[in-house]
Amino acid sequence: MPLRFRRKRVLLVFFLFLSTIYLINKQLKHPLDIDEQAYVPKDEKKSVSYKSQISKKIVEINGEKVQKIDWHDYESIARDNARTGVGEGGVGVEPSAQERNSPDFQRLYRENGFYAFISDNISLHRSVKDIRHSDCKKKLYLAELPSVTIIIPIHDEHLTTLLRSIHSILNRTPPKLLTEILLVDDASGKESLKSPLDAHITNLTKTRIIRLQKREGLIRTRLAGAREAKADVLIFFDSHIEVNINWLPPLLEPIALNYKTSVCPFIDVIKWETFAYVAQDEGARGAFDWGMFYKRLPLLSGTESNPTEPFDNPVMAGGLFAISKKWFWELDGYDEGLDVWGGEQYEMSFKIWQCGGRLVDAPCSRVGHIYRQFNPHGGFHFGDYLSRNHKRVAVVWMDEYADYIYKRNTRIRNTDPGDVKKQIALREKRNVNHSNAFDLPQYYPPVPLPPYAEGEIRSMAAALCIDTKHGGEQATFGLEKCLKDQQGKSGEQEFELSWRQDIRPKGREVCFDVPKRGKRIPVVLFNCHGMRGNQHFVYNPTNFHILHVSTNLCLDCDIESKMIFMEECEFEKKTQEWKFSSFNDTLILKDLKKFF
Repeated sequence: MPLRFRRKRVLLVFFLFLSTIYLINKQLKHPLDIDEQAYVPKDEKKSVSYKSQISKKIVEINGEKVQKIDWHDYESIARDNARTGVGEGGVGVEPSAQERNSPDFQRLYRENGFYAFISDNISLHRSVKDIRHSDCKKKLYLAELPSVTIIIPIHDEHLTTLLRSIHSILNRTPPKLLTEILLVDDASGKESLKSPLDAHITNLTKTRIIRLQKREGLIRTRLAGAREAKADVLIFFDSHIEVNINWLPPLLEPIALNYKTSVCPFIDVIKWETFAYVAQDEGARGAFDWGMFYKRLPLLSGTESNPTEPFDNPVMAGGLFAISKKWFWELDGYDEGLDVWGGEQYEMSFKIWQCGGRLVDAPCSRVGHIYRQFNPHGGFHFGDYLSRNHKRVAVVWMDEYADYIYKRNTRIRNTDPGDVKKQIALREKRNVNHSNAFDLPQYYPPVPLPPYAEGEIRSMAAALCIDTKHGGEQATFGLEKCLKDQQGKSGEQEFELSWRQDIRPKGREVCFDVPKRGKRIPVVLFNCHGMRGNQHFVYNPTNFHILHVSTNLCLDCDIESKMIFMEECEFEKKTQEWKFSSFNDTLILKDLKKFF
């Protein structure tokens, strides 16, 4: 062999030897083990605050060693953060005056109960802001999680809103865990939900549709989907949602650990008027009052110190939750005697708890939901289905507590619940453990407590009274001539400063709400939640101030424009002085004086 070739061979061998030594040395300094660092794309590091973290580890659960991993899809997160355009990042879109006044805008609002015109101008793949607690970004979850079928009932949903729901799931869900998205069409009449929807679905993965031949209502539509589901876990969603980053693993892990655990995500708000994606709050316990209205109670002490851990929830909101298919059918699914919608969240919650299961909220799983301004669909031919549904739930699951419901609503007492033999047999079969699992009477006494003040709220600066004019949620309101001073006029001027320390029109479940602090911030109506906060008002009969406790601002008004708003308190400012028709001085001194 020529000398030059021998030299080349020697040099090649020497180079390979040095490379091997280098790699061995590097491996010794940085061994690859179960704590190797997660890969985070460069763009992701620049755009959000995700930090490099442990990507997997071994933990011991019930004496067994299992692996937990980081389920974040960092490449998908980086793509979302790079998106620009209308509504991206969950930013709201304000319609112009010209758009608001267009016939299409008004028609779409009437058909949907939200500003569907805005939905049509936002990408089906839009990004949303990651509003999870910062510690959620560091969480690891079981590497082996069950498969899911996501069941989405549809009835005359707006097409782009439905498609955005589907795409958000496909874009932010680990393919390994998603078996299928199952759309169940409840005899929709909209043409857009026929051939156009079918054509779109043809181009999607893991998405199929089944169509019911006649209108069944939400509850039986969900049951139809559950019967068709192929996966281990059923996730029930509404048709107007958007899932947030890494939403699924936190929802599944409690079920993987115990199949009798059902899990709800934190439900964020997609504003009906702008499609802004915002937090509803940072957690609460579900409950209901004795009128069977769903309510939210404060978290128990101890829960707030573990903001990323699942916590027990007495009652689900009902629209969005995950449950093992096995457990769902052991509970006989939903009661098929429940019509349309309403009451099913109570029935399912009571069954889960009383039959030996557990219901939790998972703070690190967040899903946005549009709360319609009104229901555009109605209850078609089922009559007073809501009273009948509530009666079925009360008769089967509430025992002596049913009397509280009947005392509050005599219509429910006199309603025929229909045949409930099957549901009562389930109770007997499951050996139901009936217990008062939460402190409901503390927040919603069976007999309402007397209000602190009630009647008209009259300005002492002019002969004008606050008038909410039967407005709905988010409505603003102001001053009008007092109804007691004139004959034949209509309005809504009877209020109560309730024992919950909120102000509400008499006989209604909407409250005065101050959404933020600032100069001349308007007061709006919002569904009463009984948790004080934005709705916490007290009355001082000495200086006639109505004080908003959390902002320490006083209710004020502009006599000329008849606007009311919150403003810095001034001791002798007439526009901040108000007079209720009557007030309970003893109760006020006992409970409210500490706030003055």
